[in-house]
Amino acid sequence: MKRFNYVLTAGVIGIIFLIIIPLPTFILDFMFIFNISLSFLILCMTLYIKEALEFSIFPSILLITTLLRLGLNISSTRRILFDNGYAGEVIKTFGEFVIRGNAVIGFVIFLIIVLVQFIVITKGSERVAEVAARFTLDAMPGKQMAIDADLNSGLIDEKQARERRSKIQREADFFGSMDGATKFVKGDAIISIIITVINFVGGLIVGFMNQQGTFNEIMQIYTTATIGDGLVSQIPALLISVSTGMIVTRSASENNLSEELSSQFLAQPKVLIIAGCASACLALIPGFPVVQILCISAALIALGMVVQRKEKTALEAEASSFVEAEVQSEASYYKNVENIYGLLNVEQIEMEFGYSLIPLVDESSGGNFIDRVVMFRKQMALEMGFVIPSVRLKDSGQLNPNQYSIMLKGEEVARGDILTNHYLALSPGENAEEIQGIDTVDPAFHIPAKWISEDKRLQAEMAGYTLIDPTSVIITHLSEVIKEHLYELLNRQEVNNLLENLKKSNAMIVEETIPDIISIGNLQKVLANLLRENIPIRDMETIIETLSDYGTQTKDTEMLTEYVRQALRRTISHRFSEAGQMKVISLDEKIENLIMTSVKKTETGSYLALEPAIIQSIVTSSTEEINKVKELVTVPIILTSPIVRIYFKKLLDQFYPDVTVVSFSEIDNQIQIQALGSIRLP
Repeated sequence: MKRFNYVLTAGVIGIIFLIIIPLPTFILDFMFIFNISLSFLILCMTLYIKEALEFSIFPSILLITTLLRLGLNISSTRRILFDNGYAGEVIKTFGEFVIRGNAVIGFVIFLIIVLVQFIVITKGSERVAEVAARFTLDAMPGKQMAIDADLNSGLIDEKQARERRSKIQREADFFGSMDGATKFVKGDAIISIIITVINFVGGLIVGFMNQQGTFNEIMQIYTTATIGDGLVSQIPALLISVSTGMIVTRSASENNLSEELSSQFLAQPKVLIIAGCASACLALIPGFPVVQILCISAALIALGMVVQRKEKTALEAEASSFVEAEVQSEASYYKNVENIYGLLNVEQIEMEFGYSLIPLVDESSGGNFIDRVVMFRKQMALEMGFVIPSVRLKDSGQLNPNQYSIMLKGEEVARGDILTNHYLALSPGENAEEIQGIDTVDPAFHIPAKWISEDKRLQAEMAGYTLIDPTSVIITHLSEVIKEHLYELLNRQEVNNLLENLKKSNAMIVEETIPDIISIGNLQKVLANLLRENIPIRDMETIIETLSDYGTQTKDTEMLTEYVRQALRRTISHRFSEAGQMKVISLDEKIENLIMTSVKKTETGSYLALEPAIIQSIVTSSTEEINKVKELVTVPIILTSPIVRIYFKKLLDQFYPDVTVVSFSEIDNQIQIQALGSIRLP
C-alpha cells in the first residue's frame, strides 16, 4: 500500500511534467492507450457499484483524469506542430479512420461528439450533482434526528449510530465535491474545442511556412492530425462524463445497474407484451422496414410471455407449499425449547394500533410519533430522573381501525379512539360557542371534547377552543398512563443502571451503601415508593446518602422512604409549590393523635387499625375539604405531621389516589404555607 502511495504521487507529478517535457511518440501512444483504458475502467466501476460512496474517490479521480487529458493534449499539440502533423500512430489512426479522405465529415463527427458531451451529458451531470448536493445538505438535520430517535428507542446501538452519522457526513461531502468536480469535465470540453482550433490553424500556418506541400496536402495532413488528436482526448472525456452521470444518479439504487435493469424491466411482463404490440403497429406505416419491426416486436412479446409464465408457475408453487412449509418451519423452530421460552417474554410498554392509525406512527408516511415518544423519554428523564423503557409499536387486527391500546407488561391498561384528519377540541367553558363536531371524551383526562374536521378549525380557534392533533392526543394519553404507573416500570435492572450512572460521579457512596447497608431489592422499593407519589428520583446521590445514614437503624423500606423524602425537601417543595407558596389542607390534631394511637407494628411492618366508622368520618371530612379547593388548586395537597403522613396517605389512597400528602419536614423553610381548609372529625 505504501508503494502504491509513492506511485500515485509520482504519477500526479509526472502529469505536470507532460505539459513541460516533450514526449517521444512511442510513450505518447502508450499514454493515450492508458488514458482510454483508465476511462473504460472508471465507467465499469460506476456501473457495478451499489451506491455512490462505494466510489467516494471519484471527485479526485475526475480531477486527475482531466489533468492527464490536458497534459496529453498539450504534448500532442507540440508534436503536431513540430513534427509536421505526426504525433504518433494512435492519433494518425483515429484521424484516418474517421475522416476517410473527407475533412468536412471528420470535423462534423468530432463536433457532434464534443457537443453531445458538453451540452447533454456534462450539463445534465452537473445539474444532478448540484441538486443532489443541495438536497443532501438540507436533509442532514432530519436524518440526524432519525438516527437519534432510533438510538433512544433502542432500535440501534451507539456503534451503528456512529456509522450512520459518518455515512451521512460522507454523503454530504461527496455530493458537495461532485458539484464542484463536474466543472472540471465542463471546462475540459471547452478547452478541447479551443485546442482543436489551435492545432488546425497553427498546423496550417506551420505547414505553409515549412512548405510541406500544396494547399490540399497541408489540409489533409493537419486535418487528420487535428481530428485524431481531438478524438483521442474526447473519447476518454466522453467515458468519464458518462461515469459522472452514472455515479450521481445512483441514489435510489440498491444493487448494481445490470441487476437493477434486469429486475425492474422484467418485473412487469405485461408492459413488455404491450410494448411489443405497439411496436408491431409501426409495420402498418408505408415504407417502414417490416422485417426489422416484426423481429423486435416478436422478441418483446416472447420475452413478456416467458416472464409471465415463470411468475405464474412460481406463484402456484408457493401457494401449494405455503401452508405445509409454514407448519414445518414453525414445528422445527419450536423443537428448540429455548425458542418456546422466548414466547414468555413480555414488553414493559407496548402500543397496538388499528390500521387507520398506522400513518400516524409510520415514519415513511410522514408520521412523527416515534420522535414524539423520544422527546417524552427525554422529558421524563429530566423531570423524574427515570429513563422509561422503549415503547414497542405494532399494528393489531383485533382493534377497531381508529383504536389504539396501551399495554404494560403484556396487559392492557388503557384504550382510546382517534379520528385521523380531525382535531380534538376542548371547550373553553360553559358559555362557549357551539361547534359542530363528534362528541367524545379526552382519553387522557376524561373530560368532554369534540372531534372537529379541518374546515371547522378556524371557527373553533376563534371561539377559544383548545385544538389537539391526533398524534398529540395519543402522546398525551401515553404520558399520563406512564406517569400513573411509573413505579411499576422500575425494575432492578434499571436500578442498577441508575447506580452505574451515579458511580461515574460518586463511586464511593455506592460501594459503601450497596449492598452492605441496603440491598438492590430494598433500594428498588424505596425508589418505587417515591415514584408512586410523583417524587423525582433524579438526585440519586442524596437518596443513597440518606439510606446509608438510616439503613443501619431500620430495614423498613417505608420508614426509609420517609427519611429520603425529608432529605428531598427542596425537590418536594419546588414540585408542589407555585411562586414560593404552597396551598394546603391541614389535618386536625385530634385525627393525627387518633392515627398515631392506632398504628400496629409487626415483624413485617406496621399498619393502621381504625374502626370503620372513624375511617368513614375521616374520608367524608376529607372529601368535603377537597371539593372546596378544587377550583383553587390543580392537585389538592394535605399537610400532616411527619409520623402521620405515611399512614394517612395509605388511608386516603383507597378513595383519592391522586391527592398529595406531605409533612412539615418535607417543606423547605423558604416556602410560605397557605391553609385553605382543615380536615376535622364531626
